[in-house]
Amino acid sequence: MNKQELLKLYDFDLEELVSIAEKITKENFKQKEIEVCSIISAKTGKCKENCKYCSQSIHNHADIVCHPLLDVEEVRQAALRAKENGASRFCIVTSGRSKSGEDFKKILEMIKAVSSTDGIHCCASLGLLNEEQIKQIKEAGVERFNHNINTSKNYHHKICTTHNFEDRINTVKLLTKHGIETCTGVILGMGETKEDRVDMALSLAELNPKTVPINVLNPIKGTALEGYEDKITEEEVIRTICIFRITMPKAILRYAGGRKTRLSIETQKLGLRAGINGMLSGDYLTTEGAALSQDRDLINYYETEK
Repeated sequence: MNKQELLKLYDFDLEELVSIAEKITKENFKQKEIEVCSIISAKTGKCKENCKYCSQSIHNHADIVCHPLLDVEEVRQAALRAKENGASRFCIVTSGRSKSGEDFKKILEMIKAVSSTDGIHCCASLGLLNEEQIKQIKEAGVERFNHNINTSKNYHHKICTTHNFEDRINTVKLLTKHGIETCTGVILGMGETKEDRVDMALSLAELNPKTVPINVLNPIKGTALEGYEDKITEEEVIRTICIFRITMPKAILRYAGGRKTRLSIETQKLGLRAGINGMLSGDYLTTEGAALSQDRDLINYYETEK
């Protein structure tokens, strides 16, 4: 569908729009199950990029605890705990553009430790990597790599200027070239328009990611987007999920950051109808996630609801 057709759909009666997306999900996913992923911030803070939403950027002034790369065994133990809590995937995340030298070697050891753990698939989110680094992380055991486009091409310069939209697109294409699944999503509620949200959907559909994390901005104090609580409504989040499902019928759409603070439980349940079939469970990078019991209730609701 083209942009104008999707914009018309975006404004459909909400129940009708959800029903369309729900039907597409059922046609493409015969098993009703939620893919659960957990993450660890293996290096936190002191990022030189100027993304306005991010508490880890040195250009913002959020009150967070920064730390260098964790020990390999600490990361492995975190992966084991994630598995015990129901996650099938564990993502190693580091702040900053990319790592090199001894830091990158240590990250490769982390990847090997997690990927060799029975019952858990290793993912990573390590910034803007070059082709040689991508080859090395694949050899070490990374199956899927998270690299979000964050927003639309037209709105990107209002969110970040230390790298551009094409840098992100090119990294995703390099990952795909070398056979690594991509986990590529967005952050909603940063002041973008519905046209921007449709543009995000079209850009993502062209990249054809395996999974699409859908974050809703948590406006952290000390960041440039502090006070952005009213930039998107819960209904607009649901409408966007529907458009993503319509444009990407086979992708896993994943609840990620912000759902605890920005979406009610009833809205989250509606999102499950609208196409969500993945979940980031546990804590996020610098903020707490939803309670595990609450996540289990949502998963049970999805997998048993007729």
